[in-house]
Amino acid sequence: MTLALPKLRPIHLLAALAFLAFGAVLVAQIEGERGVQPIASSGDFEVTDIKVDIYGPDANMARQSGWKLAQRLAWHQLWKRTNGGEGQKFSDSVLDGLVSGIEVQQEQIGPNRYIATLAVLFDRARAGQALGVSAHVMRSPPLLIIPVLSDGGISTVFETTTEWQKAWAVFRAGESAIDYVRPTGDGPDSLLLNANQIGRHGRSWWRVLLDQYGAADVVMPLARLERSWPGGPIAGHFAARYGPDNRLIGTFDLRATGPDQLPAMMKQAVAKMDQLYTQALNIGLLRPDPSLIIEAPVDAVELANVSELESVMRALPTDGGAVAPAAGSVSVQFDTPTVDSVSATERAVRAVPGVKSAVTTSLALGGTSVMQVSFEGSIDQLRAALEGRGLSVSGSGSTLRIVRRGGGGAAQ
Repeated sequence: MTLALPKLRPIHLLAALAFLAFGAVLVAQIEGERGVQPIASSGDFEVTDIKVDIYGPDANMARQSGWKLAQRLAWHQLWKRTNGGEGQKFSDSVLDGLVSGIEVQQEQIGPNRYIATLAVLFDRARAGQALGVSAHVMRSPPLLIIPVLSDGGISTVFETTTEWQKAWAVFRAGESAIDYVRPTGDGPDSLLLNANQIGRHGRSWWRVLLDQYGAADVVMPLARLERSWPGGPIAGHFAARYGPDNRLIGTFDLRATGPDQLPAMMKQAVAKMDQLYTQALNIGLLRPDPSLIIEAPVDAVELANVSELESVMRALPTDGGAVAPAAGSVSVQFDTPTVDSVSATERAVRAVPGVKSAVTTSLALGGTSVMQVSFEGSIDQLRAALEGRGLSVSGSGSTLRIVRRGGGGAAQ
């Protein structure tokens, strides 16, 4: 027996192909490992590029001696940078109490020799008291960062992992006056935060997007690379922009002798970008756009932008390939006495059924941090799910506070 198949009109074939192509683009754009987790920025004083070359009875003792020497050299540089002059000398035991961490930038370990380039972090509260400077830093409102890179005529943000994205991820923003909200670049980030987004002016779209990431406004550092020839010098052109209207703050140019020097050039560019944004903040230029906070009547174009964003969010495929329902965004406050408590609390919240993402958007070690949680369901369902994980939940509306039962610390 032969089955008669229905005839498809050309318009039907085109619609089917368009649907398959749209689904394929969505999956291709959000799948894969492209995210770069930003480092924690605790606000400590940092002294980088401390070079040591020291011998010892064995490799371990040589390394310990190298770290002690790095602490003394870093303290001398920090004092000179802050107050000028030689400064007060402290014993190694006192410096141990001021130092909060040592980062290895590069090291070589031999049987009895240690050669390294190190970065030394000093606790802001304790070291600030010894330096005679304030332990507090005036900071801007949280600003979402969209780092756009143009290379070879193609502009990207999080579609692929780039040196521009990496440079912003490893930038220690603790000493900066700018409170950067740095997305990891995974999940839907590559769809929502793309190069085309910085050209939008609709305030309703921006309100929804900034609320998703827990930010008050947006900054867009732009980088454009010009390569002389494969493996040759690279010219970098950079522009600091901010706000939904894509306003220009300043520009500068840098140059790398080759691809191996590109990461260093990008890190230098991030530091100069931060200086431009800080200067703009100090003179009152970098201030949150009131139209992003005050609810004003919206026009038909803005309503269309919101509908477009909501349709994109609903179209994101789940792990099984099905269309995911819309998820709500909730701000969750939690105590973070240590660095480990941040990741422990994030893991506990992500393990809750229905939670699609949980990202710390405002970090305050020793205080209360804020996590942005995307949850499929109502606020009451999220509250019940968190309590089911052994957490005490308070608050109402779109803001909750969680505390581990039996103590004041964060969830473990």
